[in-house]
Amino acid sequence: MTDLRHRLLIPSTRLDAINALLLDPDMRVIDDFLAVVARYGSPEEINRKAATARQLPALLDRVAQLRPDYVADLRWLEEQRDQGAFISVADYRRAVLGPAAAATTFADEFAVTLEVSAAQYFPWIIACARKAIDERSLMPGRWIKVRRMKEQEADGDLPAIAAAMQIIGASYVETLDTKGSDGANVHLGGPDTITGYFGGVGQPNDYALKWLDEYLYYYTNYGVTQVLNLNPGTVLLGYLLHRLGVDIEFKISVFMGNDNPYAALWTLLGAKLFAREDGASPLIGFNWSNSVNNESMEITAQFRQALGFSEIVRFEHHITEAYKSIVRQPYSRRQELLDLARHVPNISAKHEGGDPEVEITRDHPSDILDYFRAREEVVASGDWDRLTLNFLDKYDAANATARALTERGLAFVAAQRLHE
Repeated sequence: MTDLRHRLLIPSTRLDAINALLLDPDMRVIDDFLAVVARYGSPEEINRKAATARQLPALLDRVAQLRPDYVADLRWLEEQRDQGAFISVADYRRAVLGPAAAATTFADEFAVTLEVSAAQYFPWIIACARKAIDERSLMPGRWIKVRRMKEQEADGDLPAIAAAMQIIGASYVETLDTKGSDGANVHLGGPDTITGYFGGVGQPNDYALKWLDEYLYYYTNYGVTQVLNLNPGTVLLGYLLHRLGVDIEFKISVFMGNDNPYAALWTLLGAKLFAREDGASPLIGFNWSNSVNNESMEITAQFRQALGFSEIVRFEHHITEAYKSIVRQPYSRRQELLDLARHVPNISAKHEGGDPEVEITRDHPSDILDYFRAREEVVASGDWDRLTLNFLDKYDAANATARALTERGLAFVAAQRLHE
């Protein structure tokens, strides 16, 4: 067995061959990548533009130009935060456990990040904040967005949500428009060609570079840092861009299909290969397939630690899913999370649906296909309130997870500037 293991050793000359490819001035695959980056300036200039665009006053100015009513909501959110209107973690624990909270030691090193998806519209963030104040519940520490970028740029939701995330102290992820549903594969269409997508999630040919160009646009103009990544080619481009010095961060989508430790190992080996000298990697979130089990995450956690990524790469695991169009129901992984959270660090509990027993009572249960609807059509159809309720059900599911964790003496991460 020891002899077999030794055969896996990779000679250092293999690394020399990779470096030779990367540095070859006639290598078009690298030349084309560098040409896109050069349009935005040097890595240092790109980062400076992003830092300026990300400043809260700059974001508020953009919001004011498009939706002045949103500015009032953002100011209200700031005021409520500063007045201590949101429940603290200590008070939340006392509310759940009573006097036993004082005697309970919560292992913060295993704290689970509360995550909700998809936060499509700014008014939904405010609705959650009002609910959190009224019910003494928790705003999640991480929010995922899956909405058309150009649409939300035009109506002001893009800068408004970016500002809200700074105010509440939460991370958020954008999904760029350059993805499988954007017509990249000219041979595929709607449900009648759905099996065609099984051959790959649609960033063929030059679309990987379009994704890079789109990222750099939103990074430099709005300070958007974290984006969803769903294709091996764009994952590599994210590694290369970060290696150049641009401070991109990305999470890998569930649509990548990482459903076993060997898929995870391949992804993390790439992250290690292109990590910066200080060990930093742009890969900050690893969204597992819905089919993954706890053992796969435990095995992966071992080599995640060996590669130095335990504090960098978060495991993002679906606890609930949209009720329609993606998985068989009922789907709830909360009990598995409670088992895993005792010994595997840096997990995000993603809530992409309400709890199944709630969803089944809705006249319009959450549907993953709603992500691809235009705002104008949602409003015209009369579904705005229904979709809002779907999102609040996801918020409630995240809070049910927080309560379950607390009841078992386990820790969580909520919006850090609200629930200190």
